[in-house]
Amino acid sequence: MKIDLRPKHAFFIILFILLIVYFLYQARFLILGPQVWIDNPQNDEIVEGSIIIMEGRSSNIAWISLNDRQIFTDEYGKWSEKLIVSPGLSIMTVKARDRFGRETKESVRIVLN
Repeated sequence: MKIDLRPKHAFFIILFILLIVYFLYQARFLILGPQVWIDNPQNDEIVEGSIIIMEGRSSNIAWISLNDRQIFTDEYGKWSEKLIVSPGLSIMTVKARDRFGRETKESVRIVLN
């Protein structure tokens, strides 16, 4: 059995493969879902002052909150918030949701002396 592959058919096959690759590339945001990272402070860090600056990054999000209070990111997905912590153990939680309703969260614990 001989397969007749004319240039016209080869063009459409290559075009179809390129469309599939492009679709998968664009669907990466849908596949990965929302992502959030806390850069500062580190988990289980011991701090001296009662005012801390919490910083992090996010991607593929439509909404983000810190301790259930909405915060905002810059155009690169970076965020920064000042917090007042009480003596002892404090747990801060960042929640993010994408436009499809999927959620993720990250928490960090710090201790104020």
